[in-house]
Amino acid sequence: MTQQLERILILGTGLLGASTGLALRSAGYSGSIIGWDKDGTQSHIALGAGAIDSVTSNPVETARESQLILLATPVYAILDWMKQLAPVLTNDHLVTDLGSTKAQITEAGNQLFNQRGRAGFLAGHPMAGKEVSGAQAAEAKLFQNAVWIFTTDENQPPLQPDAMHHASEWRAWVEKFGCRTLDLDAHRHDELVAWVSHLPQFLSTALTALIQDEVGDAPELTAVGGRALREMTRLGSSPYSMWRDIALTNTEAIAAAIHALEQRLAHLRENLRTPELREEFEQANHFRKS
Repeated sequence: MTQQLERILILGTGLLGASTGLALRSAGYSGSIIGWDKDGTQSHIALGAGAIDSVTSNPVETARESQLILLATPVYAILDWMKQLAPVLTNDHLVTDLGSTKAQITEAGNQLFNQRGRAGFLAGHPMAGKEVSGAQAAEAKLFQNAVWIFTTDENQPPLQPDAMHHASEWRAWVEKFGCRTLDLDAHRHDELVAWVSHLPQFLSTALTALIQDEVGDAPELTAVGGRALREMTRLGSSPYSMWRDIALTNTEAIAAAIHALEQRLAHLRENLRTPELREEFEQANHFRKS
C-alpha cells in the first residue's frame, strides 16, 4: 500500500507502545517512529530493542511534525495528552490511543478533536497484553490473532478528509499486525470488558492477596500449589498503575460485575452439598465448549 504515515510518535513506550513499534517494523513500516515516556528508562529500552528510532525531549513539537500520534499510556494520562495536543494539532494529524476503557476517551476525542481545523481522533483498544509491564516485555507478535477495537459514540462527527485517510492507513497497519478489527460503541465496549477483562483481573488480584494473607508464609505452598494456583494467580502480578485508572473510569460496570460474582460465589457456597453444584459446572463447561 502507498505509505502516507511517514512519521509516527508513540507517547508511552511501555509494553503496548513498544510492542506497537516492533509490530510496525515487523509488518514492513519504513517511516520514522519516535518515542517518549515519562520514565526515560523505558524509552531507551524501546530504542535499544528497535521499537523506536529516536527519543524526543519535546513531545508536543514532535507531535506537530508527525502524521500519527499514538497515546499508549494509562487512561488518565491519555486524557491529559489529549488536552495538551488538541490546541496545537491540525486537520492533517490523526491521534489514536490504546486505552483500556473507552467511554471517557471517546467522548473527549469528539469534544477536543474531530472538528473543522482540528486533528482527527480514532479511539482504539487492542485486546492484548501481559501481566507484566514495561518495554523489556514488548514483542512484535503481541497483537497476532488479537482483536483491535475502535470505538465511537452517537455524537461522533465524521473525520476530516486527511484524518480519514490516516485512519484508513492506520487500520490497514493494525490488520497487518495480524489483528481483526472491530468497531464498537464506546459504552458497550466498557460494559463488555468489565466482564471479560476487568473482572478476571480483580478476581485474580483478590484471590492472590487472600492466599498471601492466609497461607503465603506456608513452606509447603510451592509444593502443594500446582497449575490451578499458577493460572488463577498469574494476573495477580499486574501493575496497579494501569489498573487504578481502569477502576476509576469504569467503576460502575466493574462494581456491577464484582457484585454479580459475589452473589454467584455465595450460591456456590450454599450448594456445595446439593445437585445445583453440578449445574454450575455444566454451565461453565457449556461456555468453554462454545
